[in-house]
Amino acid sequence: MTDPQWLTAGAPHVWRPYCQMKTAQPPLPVVATKGSRLVLEGGRELVDGLASWWTACHGYNHPHIADALRAQIETMPHVMFGGLAHEPAYRLAARLAKLLPGELDHVFFAESGSVSVEIAMKMALQFQINRGVVGRTKFLAFRGGYHGDTLATMTICDPEEGMHSLFAGVMPDQVIADLPRDTDGEEALDALLAARGHEIAAILVEPLVQGAGGMLLHPPEVLRVLRRLADKHGVLLVFDEIFTGFGRTGTLFAMQAAGIEPDIVTLSKALTGGTLPLSAAVASRKVFEAFWSDDAGAALMHGPTYMANPLACAAANASLDLFEDGNWAKDVARVSAALAQGLEPCRAGKGVVDVRTLGAIGVVEFDALVAVGELCARFAELGAWIRPMGKVIYLTPAFTTPDADLELLTSAVRKVVGVN
Repeated sequence: MTDPQWLTAGAPHVWRPYCQMKTAQPPLPVVATKGSRLVLEGGRELVDGLASWWTACHGYNHPHIADALRAQIETMPHVMFGGLAHEPAYRLAARLAKLLPGELDHVFFAESGSVSVEIAMKMALQFQINRGVVGRTKFLAFRGGYHGDTLATMTICDPEEGMHSLFAGVMPDQVIADLPRDTDGEEALDALLAARGHEIAAILVEPLVQGAGGMLLHPPEVLRVLRRLADKHGVLLVFDEIFTGFGRTGTLFAMQAAGIEPDIVTLSKALTGGTLPLSAAVASRKVFEAFWSDDAGAALMHGPTYMANPLACAAANASLDLFEDGNWAKDVARVSAALAQGLEPCRAGKGVVDVRTLGAIGVVEFDALVAVGELCARFAELGAWIRPMGKVIYLTPAFTTPDADLELLTSAVRKVVGVN
């Protein structure tokens, strides 16, 4: 395949993510998307095993979302949200509040997932300040966790296994602990909070799955423990559902598997069905009421320029239409079964230490770091777009991926692992 002119001309000027620019292989030129597939320059197609970093949950180019975007762009592509209102955002906020459990009913919009986590952190800090609580300036997060690449979110990612060790000491240290997976773990975390709770504004966790940290799973009981300990020690509980939200784990939101609610939840990625950037930090009534005041200084002084972008909100409303029809749950169950069956033989592969699935997530874990660039190239030769990370090869396909494409994906993984 000959590289297109636009790639050759632009390559010296584009700084790509997550790669050493000097040694990385050139990216694959994508010219179109359709369903579960990427169309490359020259017409070759790859089945997308990642749904573009977990966003395109309904598949690419879904006609219902495309129609909503066309209608919105002809009416109002964007308008500032400071002092103005528009129907797509207000309708979306009301729908999210209705879908989320409990009293999670105050929606603050932003553009990216990392920014929504930073907003949640800012809410938690100011919640304590507005209530007159002094000294609660830190956050408790967990080993294996990942919450974004912006400066504040880097501080609550795993400090050793994450991508941000170069920046140790640049930002304030947070409190990093092990997830309470058993009675001993609960007691250890309880003791930590008893000793340092006066410093901590909130606990942050990715519910059920620590995504970019290695697709690490934990049972719903862990979330119930965190809720109990947060209440006991007077700290807020924040769920980062940027990856897990909107059906990926088998329930619409991962928190529903535990039957509890956080004080703040962050949402993004699949919110717009993989079409436009949009995120939200959704606060409970308790959190919001700490900002409700005659004092202007008690307000949340934050406002991303493109927050509540009408185009993105229109896409999100269309995506919620698709979730509300109920078919997504059957699709996730179908995808889950295909991943479990198709990946199970990988247990016999050299260096494989675990194979696991949850909802539309399938993971093969190795005992050492994998060669990302080399494996990407091998998968592409097999007709699949799969980008491993750390010690895992993982699949997070669109829920609508056809059975034949799911088989192509799992077969590609088996061949690379050496068991097919």
